[in-house]
Amino acid sequence: MKRISLTAWIFAGMAAGVVLGIAAPDFARRLGPISSVFLRLIRSIIAPLLFGTLVAGMAGAGDLKRMGRIGLKAVVYFEVVTTLALFLGLGAVNLVRPGAGIAISRTPAEAAVPQSETTLSTVLEHIFPASIVDAMARNDVLQVVVFSFLFGAACAAAGAKASPVVSFAAALSEVMFRYTRYVMYLAPLGVGAAIAVTVGSKGTDVLFGLGKLILTMYAALVLFVVLVLGTVIALFRIPMAAFYRAVREPFVIAFSTASSEAALPLALENMEQFGVPKHIVGFVLPTGYSFNLDGTTLYLSLASVFVAQAAGMHLSFGDQLLMMLTLMLTSKGVAGVPRAALVILAGTLATFRLPVEGVSILLGVDALLDMARTSVNVLGNCLASAVVARWEGYSPGTGASH
Repeated sequence: MKRISLTAWIFAGMAAGVVLGIAAPDFARRLGPISSVFLRLIRSIIAPLLFGTLVAGMAGAGDLKRMGRIGLKAVVYFEVVTTLALFLGLGAVNLVRPGAGIAISRTPAEAAVPQSETTLSTVLEHIFPASIVDAMARNDVLQVVVFSFLFGAACAAAGAKASPVVSFAAALSEVMFRYTRYVMYLAPLGVGAAIAVTVGSKGTDVLFGLGKLILTMYAALVLFVVLVLGTVIALFRIPMAAFYRAVREPFVIAFSTASSEAALPLALENMEQFGVPKHIVGFVLPTGYSFNLDGTTLYLSLASVFVAQAAGMHLSFGDQLLMMLTLMLTSKGVAGVPRAALVILAGTLATFRLPVEGVSILLGVDALLDMARTSVNVLGNCLASAVVARWEGYSPGTGASH
């Protein structure tokens, strides 16, 4: 039994969840608390793990100029890759036209997704925490990262006087990694329950409804992983086999739970074991959760044009480019919002006078779409940490030192 990997157990849990959801939907729907307990345990890891890892990593790096350079490289990489994701989604939806033939009713629909206006000022205000306790309580990844970054910089500047604090942060990081291993023992059970609840609640329709859109989305994401991320791996000479071993379990957890948070602790630990230095992985990976959402940005470009096609509205190439620019800006800094992609999509549709009722069509299959985009988000951020490490002169995955 011990020889079976966690990945294999998780796949077994997923398969059991699908079978249970189809064979006994009433019982499957009652498994929601099991999935919720697993996700709550995962969320309890995030804030202390981020704080300990980032503070210890930054204070250990000791060079604030170097951390600024790492941050700049990460942002440049994030923008290039997410832009490619947007245009790949745009190309796929215009080529396949999955929205053609799906009529959107013009009658008012219930507001299934709250709309919110995202501006540059609101994003900037959201980045900086008024209270680190409040940010940790809400698991606001971006605010925790900003506070930990500044706190770690202060520790590095204070030198020997801050050594007790740095030692505590390093110990906290190690304890939380051990805590993560214990929680991961529940992953197959939690994942199986999540899948069972989804299939039991939605029925088999969730697996087949709007099939053309689902297939287009999955095909576009596969192309993105192979063409874009594969090219990045080749350009930066990142060992493919070792990288695959490091990301497979976080990827599967993200796919099966549709939760980036669920995969974050294991992704942090695995990428550090892969050879990415602690101060790089502790900064790049969680920051990417707000600024490098490859799967989500691809989905947003595809979904927005899908709604226009379903409504029978023609968007010129210029209109689509303007929409892509809007999505690129509004998708930053909202990773902590539940169903963030749908919130952003609803706001963008309203901005471009497209029927917001189109969101309600996507809600029926959003579980399947969310699984795909979330897992690609996690994969993209793991690769980003390896790329920045390579850019800094490290050799992750090879066992070589700086």
